[in-house]
Amino acid sequence: MPFFCLSVTFGATLGFLASGAPLILRVRGVELAEVGLLQLINLPVGLTFLWAVGIDRLRLPILPHRLGWIVLMQGLGIALLGVLSFGEAWPLATLFVLALATCFCLATMDIALEALVVETVGPERRPYVTSAKLGGASLGGLVGAGVLIAAYDRIGWQAAVLTVAGLNALCLLPILLYPEGRLRRNGPAPERRIGLARLSRLSGRVLVLGLYFAALFALTGINSLALIDLGVPLAQVGLVTGSLAAGINLVMAPVSGLLVRRFGIVPLITVSATGVGAAGIVMLGACALGSGGLGIAAAILATLCAGGLGVPVFTMIYRWAQGPQPATDYALLFGAAFFAAMPLRVGAPALAGVVGWPAYFALCLPLYGIAVALLRRVITRTLDADRAAA
Repeated sequence: MPFFCLSVTFGATLGFLASGAPLILRVRGVELAEVGLLQLINLPVGLTFLWAVGIDRLRLPILPHRLGWIVLMQGLGIALLGVLSFGEAWPLATLFVLALATCFCLATMDIALEALVVETVGPERRPYVTSAKLGGASLGGLVGAGVLIAAYDRIGWQAAVLTVAGLNALCLLPILLYPEGRLRRNGPAPERRIGLARLSRLSGRVLVLGLYFAALFALTGINSLALIDLGVPLAQVGLVTGSLAAGINLVMAPVSGLLVRRFGIVPLITVSATGVGAAGIVMLGACALGSGGLGIAAAILATLCAGGLGVPVFTMIYRWAQGPQPATDYALLFGAAFFAAMPLRVGAPALAGVVGWPAYFALCLPLYGIAVALLRRVITRTLDADRAAA
């Protein structure tokens, strides 16, 4: 329950700031290239490896190690959202800085949370925890990138941001009762190497994950912008790529957790990735035909199939982060990989604006196929080594 709740706050906040705001600006006539720059709000998520070693080594007073960082960062994030709620008429640069600082707090809270998972949850239960976290993030995204965007014309900026802040405060409460000390599993003492030094040990996995995150975002992450350009109204786009998509992910999170236990990680990745590729082909056809209805169908199919990828991929990230410095390793495996994907996340809308949507999706499809093939190979090697060691 605590992992689920904190993931709700992560999904709601970033859903509104990094996914909802670009749609609002695109409707107002902002160019695709400028909209793409808003992806830089996510930059702290990709740079957490720079300060994750401090999260591993420094303990704050009063609360246990990981809980102390979670409460501090979540509290600062709520305060920043409160300030941000008054800034509808402020300069865009000021709003961007506040949003960036809020994301910094969320990203730091998240790596402390992920370290808590690695240190207190056994390997046999991690797929279920992953399902809960992804389900929570999906529910948060339903609110932040779906409901609030669909209702934005009626409620306005301040009410939307304060709703996110209030949700974050409410969802912080369950983690305060989490018995971190009792559940912590003893392990080796933290190593003294900094995150950048440890990057060399994980560089192969980081590069593969970075290519995968970039390719997945390129193929599915800006479907909402494609739908806007196909003439689909903002409220409908918000419901489809925000609320409906989040609802699908909310259902797929526990379902894929069960499927991982039943069929295994690699088979689920194979089937789900094939479906995402098929959705990309349908979206290419929708853009070529100028069909908003077909584009909506493609976006829903992409969300449904991508929902089967989160649990197996993040279960493997937890496996690779298992060691003396889980916050640092998780920040490298996810954060550094996310950072490696950032250029494509920022540049994808501009590329679509230059070459047109049909050519854009035609370029993304082979990139996605290569990324999935490499990811499957790395995961298979790890699982084979684990079986051999057992």
